[in-house]
Amino acid sequence: MIKGLISPILSPFDDNLNFNHEMYKVLAEDLLSCGCAGLAPFGTTGEALSLSNAERINALEYLIKSGIPENKLIPGTGLCNFPDTVSLCRHAIEMGCHGVMTLPAFYYKDVTDSGLFEYFKRLIEEVNHPNLKLYLYHIPQVSGVGLSIDLVTKLKNSYPDIIVGIKDSSGNWDNTAQLLQIEGLVVYPGAELPVIESIKLGGLGCISATANFNSENIARVISLCHEKKWGEAERLHEDVKKVRHLFQDYSAIPAQKSMLAIKYDDPRWRNIRPPLNQISEDNEKQLMIKLRKFGFNI
Repeated sequence: MIKGLISPILSPFDDNLNFNHEMYKVLAEDLLSCGCAGLAPFGTTGEALSLSNAERINALEYLIKSGIPENKLIPGTGLCNFPDTVSLCRHAIEMGCHGVMTLPAFYYKDVTDSGLFEYFKRLIEEVNHPNLKLYLYHIPQVSGVGLSIDLVTKLKNSYPDIIVGIKDSSGNWDNTAQLLQIEGLVVYPGAELPVIESIKLGGLGCISATANFNSENIARVISLCHEKKWGEAERLHEDVKKVRHLFQDYSAIPAQKSMLAIKYDDPRWRNIRPPLNQISEDNEKQLMIKLRKFGFNI
């Protein structure tokens, strides 16, 4: 399993809002060199549901052909429709990716646990690949469809070698703590805020949107935790949490893209697909000034 910080890598677009593969590769290389143990392309942070299947496939192939280690990649594959989810899962596994991260089918709401279990059962059967490693993705405040503790437990018990982990982006620590009690399940909190508590309960790290900008510091907190240097980790974690909250105050995806535009001196990083909007120039300046107080050279 991937131990440490995993970044749900941002998706870059040119001025016509076409996916830019070279910018994507450069960011991936930088993240892996700055403390990230893995990358999770095509998640919420990566504007996955604004990308076509072809764009996901082409971007993944470009990363791997450019030298990004496939065993460090956990691409998002969850869509509303079943056949395309199967295709994306199979493609990623055939490319040699460490695993895939899959949302439940999320168009229909108030579905039962039995219906969701059948969905994942059929997904596993249709992908039908000996190397399939599936990470569940729990983000009910966005998807509108959650994964109950009972359902996750049943899936893990039924497919112990395939259902290997879960990203819990619910923001509910009680839920994360319960997931960490499921034997053999790798649990990644969807933010760095509870990462110390998670590691104390056996967690390996986290999958954090702000890894796109603050990877070195978040990765250092996780490393200190695994070294059991709790006091030093907690001191550094205070600033890490403040940076996280700063980005949340300014809308995390466009705010990080804006800061990358400054970092790389490339205004294309500000490009974002509708319905999301860029942050304003005033907000960009405010955020930049605040981040400089934490030592960022932007």
